[in-house]
Amino acid sequence: MEQSHKSYRPLTVLTFRWNYAIHGLQPAGYHLVNLLLHALVSLLYYRVCAMFLPEFASFVAAILFAVHPIHTEAVTGVVGRAEMLSSVFFLGALLCYARAASRRRCTDWRYVAACTVCVGVAMLCKEQGITVTAVCVVYELFVAQKRRSSTGRSWVDIWGKGGWGCACGEAARRITTVCFATLALLAARLHVMGAQLPVFTRFDNPAGAAPPPARHLTFAYLPALNAWLLTLPEALCCDWTMGTVALLKSWRDPRNLATLALATSLIAGAIHALRTRSSALSMGLALLVLPFLPASNLFFPVGFVVAERVLYMPSMGWCLIIAHGWRLLAKKRAKLAASTLIFLLLAFSAKTYVRNWDWKTEYSIFASGLKVNRNNAKLYNNVGHALEADGKYSEALEFFKTAVNVQPDDVGAHINVGRTFNHLGLYQEAEDAYVQAKSLLPKAKPGESYQARIAPNHLNVFLNLANLISKNATRLEEADMLYRQAISMRADYTQAYINRGDILIKLNRTKEAQEVYERALLYDSGNPDIYYNLGVVLLEQGKASQALAYLDKALELEPEHEQALLNSAILLQELGAADLRHLARQRLLKLLDKDATNERVHFNLGMVCMDEGDAECAERWFRAAVHLKPDFRSALFNLALLLADRRRPLEAAPFLKQLVRHHPDHVKALVLLGDIYINSVKDLDAAESCYRRILELEADNVQALHNLCVVAVERGKLAVAEECLTRAASLAPHEHYIQRHLAVVRARRAAVSPTHPKSNTPGAEVKARWNYIPQQPPDPHETDPS
Repeated sequence: MEQSHKSYRPLTVLTFRWNYAIHGLQPAGYHLVNLLLHALVSLLYYRVCAMFLPEFASFVAAILFAVHPIHTEAVTGVVGRAEMLSSVFFLGALLCYARAASRRRCTDWRYVAACTVCVGVAMLCKEQGITVTAVCVVYELFVAQKRRSSTGRSWVDIWGKGGWGCACGEAARRITTVCFATLALLAARLHVMGAQLPVFTRFDNPAGAAPPPARHLTFAYLPALNAWLLTLPEALCCDWTMGTVALLKSWRDPRNLATLALATSLIAGAIHALRTRSSALSMGLALLVLPFLPASNLFFPVGFVVAERVLYMPSMGWCLIIAHGWRLLAKKRAKLAASTLIFLLLAFSAKTYVRNWDWKTEYSIFASGLKVNRNNAKLYNNVGHALEADGKYSEALEFFKTAVNVQPDDVGAHINVGRTFNHLGLYQEAEDAYVQAKSLLPKAKPGESYQARIAPNHLNVFLNLANLISKNATRLEEADMLYRQAISMRADYTQAYINRGDILIKLNRTKEAQEVYERALLYDSGNPDIYYNLGVVLLEQGKASQALAYLDKALELEPEHEQALLNSAILLQELGAADLRHLARQRLLKLLDKDATNERVHFNLGMVCMDEGDAECAERWFRAAVHLKPDFRSALFNLALLLADRRRPLEAAPFLKQLVRHHPDHVKALVLLGDIYINSVKDLDAAESCYRRILELEADNVQALHNLCVVAVERGKLAVAEECLTRAASLAPHEHYIQRHLAVVRARRAAVSPTHPKSNTPGAEVKARWNYIPQQPPDPHETDPS
């Protein structure tokens, strides 16, 4: 994957898994492990320094290392564990090699083997660990051979006439063994991760995308900047990307003097170490320079400009050199050396303490970075993200806008502005920001793969813009075009497939939606959302059995998938089998355990009880659903219908009134309420009002018209009733009950006519016929959309 940084750190990841297995995502355990690892590294570092310095000077080096402020990012930031784990085995490898080389005439190959193992483990914790091999070579050449030679023989004699049988031959064999083992480990790693270098954007490392001489001058200057941070760690920052370090565009830039000063210092130090044969200075320079080389940009570009955490290993060399210099000063001016050491330790400790507070929250760490770097749009974006997470959208918007001003071509900043406008309900402004972000994306070139040239997260602009405009039902085709454009840029962009399928369902193009979801499965066959959406599409197509299979597959991949649990439970219940209803109940109760406030779950449990004939159970669940959501349309109606069927119409009436208040167009509720007004409450005016409201909504509603006729009969307005029923009969000529009632009304009118003989039909019998109201079907289940 082009967005991969090619980091392969399985052992570091393993320790995170152990943390997670013990205490989940509680941060205290992760920080505790980091602190313990830093303490262990400091102890091992003391052991290493003791090979080159007296005891107290070694302690000075170790204590400086322990409290150095530059380590705050590595120790306090959880991901910095890679630095410390790698350092443990880095130092272990050096100690093992020193032990292997400690014998005068022969090698203890057990320690060489242990050294090789430590090199491999250090590399599996972080790539930087492999540089310990070069440090071991320096140790052999400048320390082990010097100690072994009592005649002042130079290290070049290692390859001299002594042959493999002498000490020099042993040294050559040790070096060769460790180097070949390291090359084998490096080859294995390249095989696992691929030999291709990672791809970084120009925002990650601007100098990497700059033309010469800016590229080379800036890369040459960065080691000097890192050395300055080690020496004076006052202006620390969590992010040094984007415009933090301005490019050195010409030789006249005064910062080139810093590059020259560092190069001069390192060369002078190396020459002095050779002349004086100082083990401490030689190893200090080796520990300072060699572990830094992979992050130096000198051999290949890396994904950052400066990263304080990568100075964890190089700081070992810096502390060793400082301790060596302090020891020399202490020999001449002990008081000055003591006061200097005390001042340095106090200053470092205070800065480390303050810096740890910067890392307390996401907001505080990025806000502290803005105090150091005002030209880094990423810092403004991240402060905005922290505010956005707290719901402070207006404040976040200001930081996102500043990020745009600082880096006008930052696509992500424009996306952030658009998203925040969307949160604030300023949809036109949000659309404008997304369109601006989209215009900044690189344009396709003939014959060149577009999807490899665009940051994957920048493709979110298509999703965000499409999601925004799809709120307008008249712009669904436009949203579909945006999703298709995103997919054309990145064929495996799964989320674009999912969102496009949703749009196609809204456009009633379910067959195309099915094809889109099936194509998405080619790239992400383990995504439960895709299977769920396929199930929804098949439900729309009336293919219940196939839909259930896909919903079950979604639950197989993610047993806690809430929408799949709910909709599969509804589908199981609707299939009607008793065993399937039992499974439906299990899934609904599982949802209830996850969220007892989900009114849809209560409602559908009530429907299961209805199907099982358990009216009391159904009533209990319906009442719970209405309690959670007072305007729950289906729950209110089904509860009222249940109570009416159980001959408790007066209890049903309040729920029907509540339903009509929230949903004035609910025709079935108005019919049932009118029935209760006629037969139970005897409020003809209220009943008439219900039926007239229905006829306003549906002028040809035969049932409402018929019941309005009943009201006229109850009031003794037989002529009005006859006219009303005649109209109803014309609308529904095949409804026999209307014809019967019309005949009864005509007969009754004839019975009361002065010219007609008195009817023997009792009035009570005629009146009783008007209690007929066609039974109301229940409202359907409520399902979750895709």
